[in-house]
Amino acid sequence: MLQMMQKKVQAEGEKEQELFDKFMCYCKNGAAALEKSIADAGDAVPELGANIEAGQGQLVQLKEDLKKAQVDRAAAKAAMEEATAIREKDAAAYAKESGDLKTNLAAMGKAIAAINKGAGGAFLQTSAASLLKNLIEESDSLSDLDRHDVTSFLTGESTGSGQILGILKAMEDTMSSTLKDVVAQEEASVKSYDALIAAKTAEVEALTAAIEEKTVRIGELGVQIVQMKADLSDTQASLIDDKKIRSRAREELRNKGGRVGRGLQDSLRRNPGPCRHHQDPQRRRCS
Repeated sequence: MLQMMQKKVQAEGEKEQELFDKFMCYCKNGAAALEKSIADAGDAVPELGANIEAGQGQLVQLKEDLKKAQVDRAAAKAAMEEATAIREKDAAAYAKESGDLKTNLAAMGKAIAAINKGAGGAFLQTSAASLLKNLIEESDSLSDLDRHDVTSFLTGESTGSGQILGILKAMEDTMSSTLKDVVAQEEASVKSYDALIAAKTAEVEALTAAIEEKTVRIGELGVQIVQMKADLSDTQASLIDDKKIRSRAREELRNKGGRVGRGLQDSLRRNPGPCRHHQDPQRRRCS
């Protein structure tokens, strides 16, 4: 009978020890995982916060850079439009000035050729003579005396062609030189305009590429910031929950540990011999 009671007490002690070992093993492993989760979240929260702050700073800078690129591109396009308007105006002025010079030179050439051939009288009946008369009257390069002599010749009031021929050739040389300068100035203006348009076109293309690239980066970074904020919120919520679980687990451990411990103490008091193996470290290891 006594032997049976001892076996019963021993069985109860082993069962309580097994329950205690399982509970302690669960608490130990669960607590370790929980502590790791809390530690990881504790590290992640400030890191996420710093990343969000850095991302927001980058986003502000990108938006400023985008705005500047848009302003610069608009300015480059405006410069091209302004240069084109000026070029068109200059081209029109050149066309008129060079056209007038060429027309006057043609009339001058006809007059000189006619006088050289002794056909000045016939020339006076042509439209070229009328054009030349107007040119002589409006010329600022002639003295009053020369203007009077040439006008008198063209109106038939005088017939002295030798002196008139010298005056006309001098005027022809002056107009030829003026036309040459006008053409050179026009060519330089066209060259300068072409260089400006080429440079501004390249600038506009580069700024357009930058605008597109920054627009994409702003969109992507905005999405990343939203995701990081969501991750931060989830991590903070998880950290709060884990700390609550840890607090409850510790409280439950104290309560359950006390109950199991008291049971083990009662068993040991009832049958201290058979339960000595409970102190064996190998029996306390978590399986």
